[in-house]
Amino acid sequence: MLTTNELQVFLAAAETENFSEAGRRLGVSQPAISMQIKALEDRLGLQLFLRSGRHISLSEAGRALIPMARETIERVIGIEETMLSLQGEVVGLLKLACSTTAGKYILPALLSGLMARHPQVEIVCHVTPRAAALETLRRGEAHIALTSLRIPFKDVEYRPFLTDSIALIVPPQHRWANLGEAVLPEDLLKEQFIVRESTSGTLDALRRGLEWHDLSLDHLNTVMTLGSAEAIRMAVQEGIGIAFVSAMVALEAVESGKVAVVDVKGLDIEKTLYMARDTDRPATRAQTAFWDWAFDPANEHIRRRPTLRRSEVPPA
Repeated sequence: MLTTNELQVFLAAAETENFSEAGRRLGVSQPAISMQIKALEDRLGLQLFLRSGRHISLSEAGRALIPMARETIERVIGIEETMLSLQGEVVGLLKLACSTTAGKYILPALLSGLMARHPQVEIVCHVTPRAAALETLRRGEAHIALTSLRIPFKDVEYRPFLTDSIALIVPPQHRWANLGEAVLPEDLLKEQFIVRESTSGTLDALRRGLEWHDLSLDHLNTVMTLGSAEAIRMAVQEGIGIAFVSAMVALEAVESGKVAVVDVKGLDIEKTLYMARDTDRPATRAQTAFWDWAFDPANEHIRRRPTLRRSEVPPA
């Protein structure tokens, strides 16, 4: 009879396609992984991996086993969690997926409060691009996703969590830094911009904002593209260019005078971050506890993020 340990070893090897990496993930040696995979293949009478020297890849049988192995392990975990929950404890594994900004500026505060209330909940968080976070949820590899991407799937429930303001920041020595009034949208065309990668929610929000003024991203003079909002903020501090970034990312640098925020007339850019969950899969008590805690009135300060319009910026 198959055991959950055998299935966990198989999944680790399948996800990494590397017996050594699977061993590091599980805390066992590479030979032990190889032996267990070979024993599983002998038991099933099928080759799960194709081997070519040190390289391995999944066979057709291996690919077919992946969803069944995941479902089996989830069911076993669900049984254990349910039995413990009947004793009144909130326990179990909570798997989250989120976009990069949310993972750095939102989840730590939320999870701190959750862990103080439910210390027996084990948390795994995957910080990925927003589309990947949503895909991780749909594949069943995450229980809840926090993302600005909202694609209507029949089995995914979205609940708005917060509205994130997008601010234009410039170096402190820039001529706009102490302008005292809003610039016009067309003034942006004369500047050098640092932007996020094409899959970024911030870039998508900027694109939609520019469209209201018959402008596009192509009209901007882009001198650099970076995959991190923090890297963009630092590049602005160094005087490389100006940029639109999340107010959450910019706040500390604005308050310390490392960058200045500039208002653009008629260009109020925002993006909504959603909590998303797959309603087709029954929620455990740990998942429900996190969902309820995220929207608890005690966390209103997390959901109310700064807009960083010039009139609202605290003095340095």
